[in-house]
Amino acid sequence: MEKKMEKFKPLFEKIASNQYIAAIRDGFIAAMPIILFSSIFLMIAYVPNAWGFYWPDNVTNNLMIAYNYSMGLLALFVTGTTAKNLTDSKNLRLPKTNRINPISVIMAAEISFIILAAVPLKAGVDLTYLGTQGLIAAYIVGLITPNIYYVCIKNNVTIKLPPQVPQNIAQTFKDVIPMAASVSLFWAIDVAFKELTGTNLPKFIIQVLSPLFSASESYLGLSIIAGAMAFFWFCGVQGPSIVQPAVVPIMIANTAANLQMYQGGHQASHVLAMNTMDYVMNFGGTGSTLVLAYIFMLFAKSKQLKAIGRTSFIPGTFSVNEPVLFGTPIIMNPVFFVPFILTPIVNICLFKFFVEVLGMNSIMYTMPWTLPGFIGIPVSTGFAPLSFVYVGLIIVLDILVYWPFFKAYDKTLLAQELAKETVIEEQNGTAIPAADGSVVLAAKEAPATPSVNGIPENSTVLVLCAGGGTSGILANALNKLAKERDLSLSAAARAYGQDMDLIQDMDLVILAPQMDSMKDNLKSITDKYGVKMASTTGRQYIELTRDGDKALAFVSEQLNQQTEQ
Repeated sequence: MEKKMEKFKPLFEKIASNQYIAAIRDGFIAAMPIILFSSIFLMIAYVPNAWGFYWPDNVTNNLMIAYNYSMGLLALFVTGTTAKNLTDSKNLRLPKTNRINPISVIMAAEISFIILAAVPLKAGVDLTYLGTQGLIAAYIVGLITPNIYYVCIKNNVTIKLPPQVPQNIAQTFKDVIPMAASVSLFWAIDVAFKELTGTNLPKFIIQVLSPLFSASESYLGLSIIAGAMAFFWFCGVQGPSIVQPAVVPIMIANTAANLQMYQGGHQASHVLAMNTMDYVMNFGGTGSTLVLAYIFMLFAKSKQLKAIGRTSFIPGTFSVNEPVLFGTPIIMNPVFFVPFILTPIVNICLFKFFVEVLGMNSIMYTMPWTLPGFIGIPVSTGFAPLSFVYVGLIIVLDILVYWPFFKAYDKTLLAQELAKETVIEEQNGTAIPAADGSVVLAAKEAPATPSVNGIPENSTVLVLCAGGGTSGILANALNKLAKERDLSLSAAARAYGQDMDLIQDMDLVILAPQMDSMKDNLKSITDKYGVKMASTTGRQYIELTRDGDKALAFVSEQLNQQTEQ
């Protein structure tokens, strides 16, 4: 089975690392603070309604100002962030002395999107499609605009000034032609589109794709989305990085629609909303592995699984499940193939049943993905009473799904460990079983603490993972030990695609194994800035997050090794 999965892995990695998919994903990640920030005002304004308390209209209106001018303009901002991320990718293909100005691209993309999305009225302008309903059009503009700039800059289709002109002024004129070409193109598209269809592009896209929106909320559609994320992860490719860009516009639009329904006194009925993926499909991380960490800790008889449970139940509670995925391992482990894919499907289908049949409100507020699912589900549904019943039920069901496969794997590992525990008399001592099931000799010297000497002064390290979870654990461990040992080292953690400009100020970038598909892309960026890059394997990375000494030794080795020829 592993051999068959390995055949597909290069294809999945190619999809995940595609520059356009990456630009959409990273553009959305950059806009997440807007979504989370605006949700705070929404919750203050409407969550008290669950207990029968209603703010006066003037208070509600004032609270909604922050929401309307942040989340209400989300598509406009995403246009810019998507264009910026694609521009960074395009610039890697251009010489350092002739690159695209990302600020100009952002402005051109946002001007173009406003032309497409704003609807003039007799008195004012309708900004509806600059919000969540314009996201798909935002991605289109954000992906096309950098390509127009790329063609112009690469072929020197620009206004050139004498070398005596200051560079900042020359850059301004250099940007005129590509900006004019971009804005003029979308202006022409808008005029033609309104003549042919009688509506603007964002609205037309939603009308055309409405059947797809509906299909994505069927039992089959939801099962495919949930199962696909787990399947890709099982193959070793970070599943949400492939699936999420395709469904984010639907989820955001549905979340806004749910809130409108709730505000109008109706049931919030769209199942596929923001946080549905985080809290329901991925209850404790992709594969809904929250219960698995606790099962390992409480019921495993094998020392390996019990140790994994003890070290992974806390991060797993906050949806950081890489310790379970790589430590067990679940990835490429045929024993867990069925429950890893089936459990998220069970969770989302049951959620749909609760919403569609029992009348529970669906998700209408967006919360951070790291909020424990058993808290996030009630909060994001406005504390719907049935949400507490649902949480209790999926915990039981997830345990039932994983249990027989856990027992089979635990039995296998226990047999292997018992075989290793056979006392072996050696000349230098007696063999003793180690915590991980391996055998060490009692009379042997304990391995020396890895050397961390030679870390250069003022060294900086950036750790990148999928969501900033495990990278944060590793970075914090490095900072703590560096402080204790008075080492001139500082570490930061980010989700891949977030604050990538930080890389140019780093000495070393460590890439987590779940983002291995982005290794080549990252290498091109680190090479651009002359920064060292280190990728890691699954077990190695988890070991580094657990053992600060080994993490420091790893960093020391990477910082001091000679640049590859």
